[in-house]
Amino acid sequence: MTSVRPDTADALYAEIAAAQSEWKLPSVNAGLVRDGSLVWTGSRGQFATADGGAPGPDVQYRIGSITKTLTALLVMQCRDDGLLGLNDAVGKHLPGIAFGDRTIRHLLAHSGGMNAEPEGPWWERNPGVSFDQLTAAMDESQAAGPADRRHHYSNLGYALLGEVVARLRGATWLELVQQRILDPLEMRRTSYFPTEPSAEGFSVHPFSGQLVEEPAYDAGAMAPAGQLWSTIEDLAKYAMFWIDPVYEVLSRETVEEMASPSAADPREGLAASYGLGLRLIADDPYLLIGHTGSMPGFLAGLFVDRVRRIGGVTLGNATYGKVASLPPDLLRTLVTHEPPLAQEWVPEPVLDQGDELLGHWYWGNSPVTMSVSGGILQLSGALTSRFWPVGPDLYQGRDGYFAGEKLKVLRDDTAAVRELNLATFTLTRTPYGR
Repeated sequence: MTSVRPDTADALYAEIAAAQSEWKLPSVNAGLVRDGSLVWTGSRGQFATADGGAPGPDVQYRIGSITKTLTALLVMQCRDDGLLGLNDAVGKHLPGIAFGDRTIRHLLAHSGGMNAEPEGPWWERNPGVSFDQLTAAMDESQAAGPADRRHHYSNLGYALLGEVVARLRGATWLELVQQRILDPLEMRRTSYFPTEPSAEGFSVHPFSGQLVEEPAYDAGAMAPAGQLWSTIEDLAKYAMFWIDPVYEVLSRETVEEMASPSAADPREGLAASYGLGLRLIADDPYLLIGHTGSMPGFLAGLFVDRVRRIGGVTLGNATYGKVASLPPDLLRTLVTHEPPLAQEWVPEPVLDQGDELLGHWYWGNSPVTMSVSGGILQLSGALTSRFWPVGPDLYQGRDGYFAGEKLKVLRDDTAAVRELNLATFTLTRTPYGR
């Protein structure tokens, strides 16, 4: 693998060493990716296992709610394949279920007001139940609030999403995770149950400072919310997917959709929000996307910056402590020591459609310019947005104010371009009055 400079590696190792010491972590592992490669790994602590086994990038730890991102990928695959709509009521796919009026989108973004946990004993510390047992205990009186009021995290909602995709595909949730995500991404050390070498989950007694083993039950119907085990090396591959999507798993456009804000906690506002299965963290002027994870005895974090093409992953075997929140700190340390190089300029590809739209235009008397950026049309100036073709003489806004809006090319009797109609805004080659 390519690597970071020695001084950068020292600074990164100091970060995880400080976290391991301050938060009494039996072991902690970390890794950083940049431009499609795993460029650094680090481990600290002597107690990945009860007998003093060493941590390392190929040692499995439970990843908790990072599992939810894989469940969300399965849902979006179903959407892209026309098997469901994000605004479908959950009850359309799970007839007779409580909260059946909540939508698939509500569950993905945790905006449906559902209770956070299922009824009964705490699911994370007890053997899992079947889906029928899980849903028999559901009652809408347990709701935390109405839908669309705020982001309210719901593990229960992801159990329902896992069942939805299983019924639509005619396979188990685990089979779908394996066939449609893990296999294409070559994540060979990510599994439902741990395989050696794997870490033991611990908590630390508050007074004696001794390690206490934590349970690791099969979550049953709650598995889509937090069951999986993985390694730093596998999570690095997964982080790279979020930077450079593999079309066999999901298109870049759908990844961008998932990474757009859908819900937020009013107390945190724009500093932290939630997309469709992803946590979003504002790191001005950049945006980190990913997820944290926790299960008894385990903590995990995965966050990437898609613009700077960097990502961080962390795993630890503690019930409490600074592990899941380490990736953003490690990324800041990386870019402080090794600022990303500006992307190398290369000539733009030839457009399949739209060459005749390039150049200067006017919105009234306000100048705008149509050029090519990243292989698609870029409107800049008084109006700003990117456009891609959706038909002859028809384009759709990709982002900015005109995201989703139509740009139509209007021609005169000679078939020459007369003007552009952008969501009723008229663009002409000359300003008003000329």
